[in-house]
Amino acid sequence: MKTGLLADWRAAQWDARRWPDFRAAELACKCGGRFCGGEYFHDPVFLDALQRMRDALGAPVIVNSGHRCALWNAHVGGAPASEHKRIAADIRLAGHAPGALLRAARRAGFSSFGFYRSFLHMDLRPGRRWFGGAAARRFWSPVIIEEEMTWWK
Repeated sequence: MKTGLLADWRAAQWDARRWPDFRAAELACKCGGRFCGGEYFHDPVFLDALQRMRDALGAPVIVNSGHRCALWNAHVGGAPASEHKRIAADIRLAGHAPGALLRAARRAGFSSFGFYRSFLHMDLRPGRRWFGGAAARRFWSPVIIEEEMTWWK
């Protein structure tokens, strides 16, 4: 299937062999039918990167948020131009060393990151970075510095 927006995640032609650790439902809008019928943005390049990251970690990852319909994005306070309106992933930190998660995401092909206290936002846009508040900056700064020092080795 080509890249694009689907009105309902159940319409996705999912390749379980290619993306065995994920399902369209977990990447679809989480509004629960409040604003849409389960919108989903299918992007094989994104899914390949997500699966590479998961394989590199060797452990499950939990997607807090994937695609969001425009109304759900506004409802949860997402940026008007949020990449979640296409496809992005907020990955729960629980169970992962933050540096290992960031390293695996970068090596898998993700290039934009939002650093939050309990999750890491990732998408494929060219190199954007931001912090979700002062506590997130304090938490992630040593991790990022260490990662930057080792990234170029």
